[in-house]
Amino acid sequence: MKGGRMKILFSGYHNPHYETVTEYMERALRALGHEVIVYDDRRHVIPGRIRSRVGWLHRLDLACINRRLAEAARRGAVDAVVVTGGDRILPETVDRIRAMGIVTALWTTDPPKGHVPHLKVAPRYDHIFCQGSEFVELLRETGTDRARWLPVGCEPASHHPIELTEEERRLWGSDVVFVGSHYPEREALFEALADFDLALWGPGWGNLRDGSPLQGRIRKAHTVPSDWLRIYSASRIVLATHYRDPGGRYAVHQASPRVFEVMACGAFLVTDRQRDTFSLFQDGRHLVGFDDADDLRRKIRHYLDRPRERRAIAERGRAEVLARHTYVHRLTELVAAINGQGHGRA
Repeated sequence: MKGGRMKILFSGYHNPHYETVTEYMERALRALGHEVIVYDDRRHVIPGRIRSRVGWLHRLDLACINRRLAEAARRGAVDAVVVTGGDRILPETVDRIRAMGIVTALWTTDPPKGHVPHLKVAPRYDHIFCQGSEFVELLRETGTDRARWLPVGCEPASHHPIELTEEERRLWGSDVVFVGSHYPEREALFEALADFDLALWGPGWGNLRDGSPLQGRIRKAHTVPSDWLRIYSASRIVLATHYRDPGGRYAVHQASPRVFEVMACGAFLVTDRQRDTFSLFQDGRHLVGFDDADDLRRKIRHYLDRPRERRAIAERGRAEVLARHTYVHRLTELVAAINGQGHGRA
């Protein structure tokens, strides 16, 4: 196995409506020459409306998911099992797979929120990768120092600029755009931008408070990746803000997949000062960071008035993300670490 082609069982969530990071990761492994067996760890036996009400049925369903994963590893005679997310995989399942002589790896992909089962199960894996540096720190606090920071990235074949007609630009474009879910803190922030040509795409924005100046800024609740390409290609400034733990229990530092995807589309990105994002990219060179609502307003006004400066930053950002931050780059690093050839990120 060392240094050569591997047979990998890749476990993750497959969205039934459109492709997500799971499919991008799987394709990257295949592009690197590895054989990939796909396992969907949310392929439930019992409907969710029943599982949520009956605890023992939820546990039975979870046991079925875990049993099928271990059986797939055994039948496939795989070299490694890579689990993304990991909140549904039980410690005893990891132990069972390792007992077969199969290398196990966990890649956490969600920010910490509420109950964090990863902290209990992660030490059972041979290798631990974390999308966000906050998980590396949390695991170190619990005595696990083997975790590596491994952000997500972009897939150039899926994330790229597209040519649009003038009519399409009017339909999909705006001066300032945000694509993502509604959260109260986002609502408060974006209300400071209501006098700009602002568009909000994504779920939950129908829950705006009565009288919100954002009421007329809502476009469409459900978008797919092909829509995102049009929106990013047609708009002058794309915004990104990151999830925050509403209870304040956990810090969240990880860079959203949207950061990499927007930049790969050649769009000009303005984002909150998420630590991991600015560990990877330079403020004012690849993208632009903002501190608060007043700073965001100033940055938007500045760059709307300076299209050449805006385009130069977007072009450098796209070049940087394609050169260093694709899923092929990430899976190359993961496989090298499994094979004992990589040192990982600090």
